[in-house]
Amino acid sequence: MNRRSFLKKLIGSTLTFLGLTGGTYYYARNIEPSMLTIKKETITHTKIPASFDNIKIVQFSDTHIGFHYTLNQFEELVEKINKLNPDIIVFTGDLVDEPNHYNWNQRLINLLHSLHAPLGKFWIYGNHDHGGYGTEIVQETMEKAEFILLKNTHHVIENNLDRIILTGIDDVMLGKPNLAKALENTNTDLFTILLAHEPDYADHTIDYPVDIQLSGHSHGGQVRFPFIGHLYTPKFAEKYVEGKYTFESSNLILYVSRGIGTTRLPYRFLCVPEITCFTLKQK
Repeated sequence: MNRRSFLKKLIGSTLTFLGLTGGTYYYARNIEPSMLTIKKETITHTKIPASFDNIKIVQFSDTHIGFHYTLNQFEELVEKINKLNPDIIVFTGDLVDEPNHYNWNQRLINLLHSLHAPLGKFWIYGNHDHGGYGTEIVQETMEKAEFILLKNTHHVIENNLDRIILTGIDDVMLGKPNLAKALENTNTDLFTILLAHEPDYADHTIDYPVDIQLSGHSHGGQVRFPFIGHLYTPKFAEKYVEGKYTFESSNLILYVSRGIGTTRLPYRFLCVPEITCFTLKQK
């Protein structure tokens, strides 16, 4: 850690202690974590085919159910997603916080199953999904909810006679990601979206024929302060933390979601949880 980073974290930690034990504690602990926003983005690209013009993709990420995020809150999230009338739904990892301690139940499956998207529902592993021996139970839950797993593989989404490619990799921290394998036998002329839990993987993605990368993992930092920004993000979310990023050496565009739930500490401050609704536009 360099001197600048050290001072930033030291000052930030001090402000967190003073602020979250004072007047802002209640807000950061009980108010902002439930202040869900719907972020809207338009993706315009020459490779988007005519029949995919105005197609909506809704991304949600990092629910961390069980760690101060309940199934009642998740039910409200499901209702909000369905009201957006998405054509495609993608989940970019970390369904529950601790799979080995979570009371897996049919209600969670039913809620996931009730999400509607005519062109498909897709998901990838996050590090918490693999952690706590969760790999198999998370996969079983998502399969029963009719979500398609993209683990170093791809899916060709067809609409009328047009096609785009949706691909996904295994989790970077606890899995075995292989983007080359995921893109095997794909047509590079087709518009291609990658689901990758950890956003910093984009530095690897730029070497492949991928147009859009959708990620989570960072939680946007969870706690942010004016002039300082986020105080901490996990490994592989240290470079790209939230929002949209472009790359000079590539046509890749990266979108990083702040996610839904919290982890480690049950606080959000100046970092409201979000889902993102992407609208595709033919250029």
